[in-house]
Amino acid sequence: MTFLRAFVLKLLVLIMTSGPGISQIFEEQDGRGIPTIAPIIQGVTDAVVNISVVSEQPLQLNPLFNDPFFRDFFDLPQQLQPQPHISAGSGVIVDAEKGYVLSNAHVIEAATEIVVVLTDGRRLEAEVVGVDPGTDIALLEIEAERLSALPLGNSDALLVGDFVIALGNPFGLGQTVTSGIVSALGRSGINPDGYEDFIQTDASINPGNSGGALVTLDGKLVGINTAIIAPTGGNVGIGFAVPINMASEVVAQLVQFGEVRRGRLGVMIQDLTPELSEALEIDAMSGAIISYVEGGTPAAEAGLAAGDVVVAVNGEAIQGSSDLRNKVGLAPLDSVLEFTVLRAGEEIVITAGIEGDEATKPEVASSGIEVFEGADLGELTEGMPGFGDVEGVAVLTVLPGSPAFRAGLRAGDVIMRVKNEEVTSVRELREAAARNSGSPTALAVYRNGGALYIIVR
Repeated sequence: MTFLRAFVLKLLVLIMTSGPGISQIFEEQDGRGIPTIAPIIQGVTDAVVNISVVSEQPLQLNPLFNDPFFRDFFDLPQQLQPQPHISAGSGVIVDAEKGYVLSNAHVIEAATEIVVVLTDGRRLEAEVVGVDPGTDIALLEIEAERLSALPLGNSDALLVGDFVIALGNPFGLGQTVTSGIVSALGRSGINPDGYEDFIQTDASINPGNSGGALVTLDGKLVGINTAIIAPTGGNVGIGFAVPINMASEVVAQLVQFGEVRRGRLGVMIQDLTPELSEALEIDAMSGAIISYVEGGTPAAEAGLAAGDVVVAVNGEAIQGSSDLRNKVGLAPLDSVLEFTVLRAGEEIVITAGIEGDEATKPEVASSGIEVFEGADLGELTEGMPGFGDVEGVAVLTVLPGSPAFRAGLRAGDVIMRVKNEEVTSVRELREAAARNSGSPTALAVYRNGGALYIIVR
């Protein structure tokens, strides 16, 4: 017991002398004489919100349901009504004047209704400004007075061991605060198809915390809680947050375009490992090595070559291939980047522009009808979802934040009917929608093996 008491006293002394953010906690004890982080929490909770999401999910159908004889024999309906699904998440107000709320893309996925609940109990309907699945960031907008926003910190200045607080809405219980430290930085491999540079923390993060705030002890927002490793379905002390510096770059494009318009450099890359360094006689221990350069791309035109090792972009060190991928993927189109590379033992700087990848840009259909603006509509052809099962118009792509996205349309949907009118071509769809304009209209949509109605206005 004596040893434990001495250890605690030493820990308190260490904490109190480690910096102004920590010592402030112990100076403000509200006359109770106990250590507390309550003053910090009281200053940030109003900016953290709960998010309630309503989505419609098609029923999981028994294969027999697709048999016409089975349906006729049991007098089953041709289409089953979708079931409403309610889920909960979290968000952070980052601009009180404009009502911008930062959250995760997966929190609002397939949402037909998004409600933001403030700490004072106000329930506000939110509009989607834009979504970026690549970083799992979503930006919402609410209209209200007396909002509180969290000031942004600098996630690049974080160190492993820094104290952090996680705020969110775990399991839909309501606002909850947990604390811990930064366990690691620059984590990747959680979602190989995404852009990753995660902050890892042992502050408890559970389902429902997604979109919540990761805050340092000076009350600054440094991360958006986004994922957990949870073999048992709950917290095991390994949570991840998107660094606020990365999220801020995404938000800038979401505000401007409603999406992140990514470009490409035109190279294939991999991590520079000690084995590769030795085999290729490269005098570097970290970076991204270029294994292939595609002809006619910005990389080829700038003079980048296979075997080059990229060690910095715009003067910022590159640790590996995921780091370089993030730098290029988050750079605005038509921007110019300076690549510091090692070639034949010499360090040189090469300037290359970032151009749009035409193959990945959705060709947005301009139908003249607002609800379809932002959607690329086409004929339902072989290989597409629903082909051979239903007839209708295929939704090829949907621009996040567009009227079509806000109406609930998603890529892969098949629009079968407008009210009671069957549609089998884009022309028929537009004509039917025009006849029903001016009043709420129901679109019968095939999605993921089931059917649902989407109400558009």
